[in-house]
Amino acid sequence: MTDVVMPGGEPYFFAGGPLGVLLLHGFTSTTSTVIDLAHMCADAGYTVSAPRLPGHGTSVDDLMNTGWDDWGAAALASYDELAASCERVAIVGLSMGATLAVHIAAVRRDVAAFVFINPYVKHQGVEWDELAQTLLDAGVLTYDSIGSDVKKEGVVETSYAQTPIASALTLLQAVKVVNDNLCKITAPSLLLNSTEDHVVELDNGDELVKKSNGSVERIWLENSYHVATLDNDHEVIESATMAFLAGHLGR
Repeated sequence: MTDVVMPGGEPYFFAGGPLGVLLLHGFTSTTSTVIDLAHMCADAGYTVSAPRLPGHGTSVDDLMNTGWDDWGAAALASYDELAASCERVAIVGLSMGATLAVHIAAVRRDVAAFVFINPYVKHQGVEWDELAQTLLDAGVLTYDSIGSDVKKEGVVETSYAQTPIASALTLLQAVKVVNDNLCKITAPSLLLNSTEDHVVELDNGDELVKKSNGSVERIWLENSYHVATLDNDHEVIESATMAFLAGHLGR
C-alpha cells in the first residue's frame, strides 16, 4: 500500500455545527472533485467530511487491491462518524459517490437529504460484466482511464491514468443491488445531470427520478461533462447545492 497521497487527493474534515455533510468522490478519482463544495459547506457552518476512499489518491496498484466492499464500508463509517456528532446529515455524491450514497440510504434510514451529481445507479447490461471477466481471464488487468471527462479547457482531474478491471467489476456487480435500493430513498434529493456525459449514461438520472420515494429536484447542466464539479457549470452546482442544503438540511 502506497503512503504518498496525490496532491489534491487528501481527505478533508471540518468540525462545524450540529448539521453534517458527507461528500463522496467517484471511482479512480479523488476528493479534489468535491473539495470546493466541502469548503463551501464548512464556510456555511456545517460539519463536513470528504473521505479518501480506499485505494484512491495514491497509486492504481492500491486500487487493484480494493473493491466495492471496501469503499462501501469506508463511506458508511464516515457517515456514522458524522451522525454520531450531528443532529442531521446530508450526503453529496459524484458518480460512484452517488452509488455509495444510495448504499448508505439502504442501511441508514435517517439521511436528511441527498445531492446526486451525474450518479451511477443503473447497470448497463450483463455484457459489461462479461467483457470485464473476459479481459481478466486473458490477463488484462487495466484499461484506459475514465478520468478527466471535463469540457472546460485546461482542466485535468486528479485521477488514475488506468482503470483496474477487477475493481471495476465489483462496482458493476454492486450497482445492480444499489438500483434495487433506490426505492429506499425517502429524503429529498437534488439531481444535477450533465446533458453530455461520456462516463455515465443519462438514463441513470432517469432511474433515480423514477424509483426514489423522496422528492427529486432535477437540474440539467448544459455546459459540462461527467466531472461537472470541475467544469463550466461548477457555479451552478455550488449555488444549487448550498441552497438545497439550506432548505432541506438547515443552516
